[in-house]
Amino acid sequence: MISRRSFLQSAVSASVVAATGVGATAEEKSPERAAATAPAGSPNVLIFMPDQQCGSTVLPGSPVVKPHMDAFLKQSVAFNSAYCPAPHCCPSRTSFMSGLYPSEHGVYNNVSTDTAIHLNPYAETPFWGLWLRAAGYGLGYAGKLHVGRNITPESCGFDNLSALEQDRGLVGRSLQQWAKTRDENTDAATRKPGDMLRPDWGNNLLYRTIPEGGPEGGKRFEDLPDYKIMQAGIAGMKRLAGAGKPWCVMISNSGAHDPYDAPKHFVDLYDPAKIELPASFEDTMDDKPRVYQRQRYEYWSQLSDDETRDSLRHYYAKCSMQDELFGQMLRALEETGQADNTIVIYVSDHGDYHAAHGLWMKGVAAFKEAYHIPAVVRWPKQIHQPGRQVDALVAQVDWSSTILEACGVEPAKKLSGMSLVPWLRGETPANWRSAIFSQMNGVELYYTQRIVMTKEWKYVYNGFDYDELYDLRNDPHEMRNLAFPDLTAKRAEVRAGKGLGRNQTVPWPPLPEHLAAVRKDLLMQMWKFANEHHDIISNPYGTVALAPIGPGLAAD
Repeated sequence: MISRRSFLQSAVSASVVAATGVGATAEEKSPERAAATAPAGSPNVLIFMPDQQCGSTVLPGSPVVKPHMDAFLKQSVAFNSAYCPAPHCCPSRTSFMSGLYPSEHGVYNNVSTDTAIHLNPYAETPFWGLWLRAAGYGLGYAGKLHVGRNITPESCGFDNLSALEQDRGLVGRSLQQWAKTRDENTDAATRKPGDMLRPDWGNNLLYRTIPEGGPEGGKRFEDLPDYKIMQAGIAGMKRLAGAGKPWCVMISNSGAHDPYDAPKHFVDLYDPAKIELPASFEDTMDDKPRVYQRQRYEYWSQLSDDETRDSLRHYYAKCSMQDELFGQMLRALEETGQADNTIVIYVSDHGDYHAAHGLWMKGVAAFKEAYHIPAVVRWPKQIHQPGRQVDALVAQVDWSSTILEACGVEPAKKLSGMSLVPWLRGETPANWRSAIFSQMNGVELYYTQRIVMTKEWKYVYNGFDYDELYDLRNDPHEMRNLAFPDLTAKRAEVRAGKGLGRNQTVPWPPLPEHLAAVRKDLLMQMWKFANEHHDIISNPYGTVALAPIGPGLAAD
């Protein structure tokens, strides 16, 4: 007999599927049509999205060994200041595929867990792939999608080129399964290098060198899922390239995602003695939110400095592995004879802290490394002065508008992004954004956190702790939180029983005049953005109205 809980979960899942149109064909799901077929000579589009790769790892000066990217940069335009809207997979990937922010498409969390706010995008969320298909493009997708619990590549307009979908998670895990995980991954008596001891969770081994064949039972590079996904994508690209019409292929794999397990020959590219710790590694985070400190001291402080260097070596090795796969993709594109008319995009969904401030993985904290993503574009027929680096603030939502404009296809709905095509042509668009905004609503633990960041300043509104303010010109590594309150002075007032005096002002904490002006300006931008993009982060109730200046600021 089906339990009441199972019945309710089935009913909810069915209603979500009906609401999102999941399971419908591209034609049934998207009644909107492109104004016309794609113009003659429209470019092909080839996208590589390795997971969890920080944007700094592809740029010149990175410690990553990346010969294929180094050559690619000379032929491309690199956007140095590209950011995702949330530092984990699903919201960012849905923004990439839709051109909307999480508040507009509805995906805030990891949809492979039962704690997600929404398991699928809102009904009628647009996907640019559907419009390309309607305009006559052939489309193929290989690898990790992670856009919605019931969303497939076909839902987004793509043929599925790979059986290795990799969209899986901790759905409905029982106590018996937790016990199995604990028993398989817990051995406190023999802690391995890079092992995080976590009682009754199961230990977390942060990195591992994969032996390549031989008696140790290692896998060959060619046996790894990332390699197989790339080969499926390449095979699909070659089929589409021979079909006589423009095409778009997207390939996405586990990339640099934790655990940082990498084949030995990539790990051997790096000498651990020469690995440098990040400039922010010494940050004790005394002036940062307590959950940042808890992560570092509860888990990551178990790593010695040498283990941290070895972890970094393995993270870099995974990035080098992606570079090798990227090179294979570019060689296959050349073999089609269509490289000159193909836009190639290298992008990730989000970054990784990779030891910045002593942290690893991604999620809350709001530091740059988890939000900064690669954004490199090659388009031989259109790029002006290849080899350039552009410092304009770029958002993940910009890709939808960029791809559609480059392909000559009009979007059938209003999107939130801005096209990067003018930048590629060497133009400076009028009224380009001066700030980047985030929409972090946590994963399994719900942290309401919003970032508003300009080239000079960064403000973080933390609904769960004190806010953060960084002077990025003078403090690019976000070491000093200028908005952290003087708790000693405030505690003294409380102990003395003093309330707010007649001549005292708010907001609290008080800041020097120039910093108070910066805070006010950034909060005004945050509230305006929230209003424009339907981001509900405001309520006047006393226990949740915690931003130092409220949304009325943006009404003037």
